[in-house]
Amino acid sequence: MKFAGEITTAHIGDYTVLRECVTVNRGTIDRGRTVVGSHCLLQAYVHIAHDCLVGDHCVISNATQMAGHVQVGDWAIIGGTTAIHQFTNIGSHAFIAGGSLVRKDVPPFVKAAREPLAYAGVNSVGLRRRGFSETQVNSIHELYRALYLSGLPMTDSLSRIEVELPPSPERDQIVEFVRAAARGIIKGPSRGSLPEEGAE
Repeated sequence: MKFAGEITTAHIGDYTVLRECVTVNRGTIDRGRTVVGSHCLLQAYVHIAHDCLVGDHCVISNATQMAGHVQVGDWAIIGGTTAIHQFTNIGSHAFIAGGSLVRKDVPPFVKAAREPLAYAGVNSVGLRRRGFSETQVNSIHELYRALYLSGLPMTDSLSRIEVELPPSPERDQIVEFVRAAARGIIKGPSRGSLPEEGAE
């Protein structure tokens, strides 16, 4: 609605596949461009709205509808018929179950499912397929246990993580993402849905 004919663009990366009836809107004056990265797959009837930034190696399944100004990190997988609220951020290596309504930011490395959308564990299978070691995967599990299950306010949990857990690229990426989440992040698991220790 705010588009006024300004010169803007849509960028599609190398080796990205757009299947039947995909739409990618160009940007507006806000960012000036919409970007879909390289080596992505956008399945049939996907819609990418104006000013979205989609990373590399993403899979966006059939009929997913992405509103404006959404950011999606590298290697994210979004299940079919998912609806994504404008200005939402989805972290790298995240997996979102089909039919989801994404109203809050989804941190990196996690699985998100249920309604309302919630943390459903670490995307362990995807991480292992992409070369993450068992040590890295276990460290990410520990980070999210500290974030979601400590019973502390989110800011206190983040401070505790920085003090008590060893530094790593994954730790710093998670902490930075959560601190920058203007919309807030998806909620943690309910007690009845907690995965067993070591379960996927």
